[in-house]
Amino acid sequence: MAQYSRLDGVFAAVSDPTRRAVLRRLGTGPASIGELAAPFGMALPSFMKHIGYLEKTGLITTRKTGRVRVCTLERASFDAIESWLSEQRGIWAGRTDRLEQFVTAADPDTRLDTETLS
Repeated sequence: MAQYSRLDGVFAAVSDPTRRAVLRRLGTGPASIGELAAPFGMALPSFMKHIGYLEKTGLITTRKTGRVRVCTLERASFDAIESWLSEQRGIWAGRTDRLEQFVTAADPDTRLDTETLS
C-alpha cells in the first residue's frame, strides 16, 4: 500500500506542466533554480513550490553550493513508476489477448454481424 501512496504523489507531481518541464530539463543534467525558473513567467516563491513538491516526492534532490541551489533528477525514483506501468501493461496485454481469443474463437453463427449495424 505504501508503494501506491508514493505513486499517487509521483503522478500528482507529473500532472503539472511546469513540473513536467522541470523534469524534462533535469533529464539533460543538473541545473540551478535560476536556470530552471527562467523559462517560466512566475515569481520565484511560486516556482519554489514546484521544486519543493518534486523534492518531496523524491523525483529530484537539491543541494546548495555556495549561494546557488542546484537540482538533480533522481532517476531511481522513476523505478516505481516503471514497475507499476509494467504491471499494468501485463494485465492489459492479458485482457486484450483473451478478448482476441474470444472474438476469433466465437461461433460464427452467434457472432454479431458488424455490417448489419452500420
